[in-house]
Amino acid sequence: MDTVATGEQLVERVQELQAALESSSDSATRELAGELVSAVVQLYGAGLGRILEMLVAAGADGERIAASLADDPLVATLLLIHDLHPVPLEQRVQTALDSVRPYMESHGGNVELLSLEHGVARIHLRGSCSDCSASSVTLELAIKQALEEMAPDLEGLEVEGIKAELPLVMSEPAPAPAWIDVESVAALPSGSMAAVSVAGSDLLVANVDGSLLAYRDRCASCGAPLHDGLLLAGALSCPDCARSFFLPSAGRSMDDDRMQLEPVPLLREDGRVKVALSR
Repeated sequence: MDTVATGEQLVERVQELQAALESSSDSATRELAGELVSAVVQLYGAGLGRILEMLVAAGADGERIAASLADDPLVATLLLIHDLHPVPLEQRVQTALDSVRPYMESHGGNVELLSLEHGVARIHLRGSCSDCSASSVTLELAIKQALEEMAPDLEGLEVEGIKAELPLVMSEPAPAPAWIDVESVAALPSGSMAAVSVAGSDLLVANVDGSLLAYRDRCASCGAPLHDGLLLAGALSCPDCARSFFLPSAGRSMDDDRMQLEPVPLLREDGRVKVALSR
């Protein structure tokens, strides 16, 4: 019995067939096949449009069903193709930013949507994340990832409040990091920390006043592991060189402003904890 393909597998298959069609040397066949695909896409788009019209006409219950359908990644992709997504782009962009705001705030920063015009979002990074080397990590591994998941139809992103220019074009996605669940730290008590190994990377996760913060488990000064250090009121002391780092301020050294730990994006969603690591 054939197994049912997942949404991701179906999308990959469509892309493979499209690439094979475009590489065909028979221009007449290629043109005819292109017209057929276009007609089929329009047919399904018209059908999806009718379904949404009926749901909206059904009142509040229908609107809730439409919203729940849009939460499904495969259905959302189809709705976006036909410009039928029931949730406005600006609302989805704001939801994406809200999902990463706890991470920004845990590092003494924040992100604000300034405007959304012609499919291009303009955001502003504030606080510690706007002037430290962690800003690039924050953008690439948290904000951009959230936007690509919730608003893949966003055409561009302009960033203010950071020193270095980090051009992010949503229509040309860079290799995305992998978000990996870390169940062992979900119930980490406030004021404590734990060393965890995630996808071959040694990380240190600390709970500072209820906020979970993740860093590479190595001292920025001597390179020694930090998990045996002393954590007191957000300040972590290296067990080897005794240098202190303030975790809520992106791991900056309390002895030398030019040093800081390497933060790792961490998000809490529906009771789950996940970190982002480059593939």
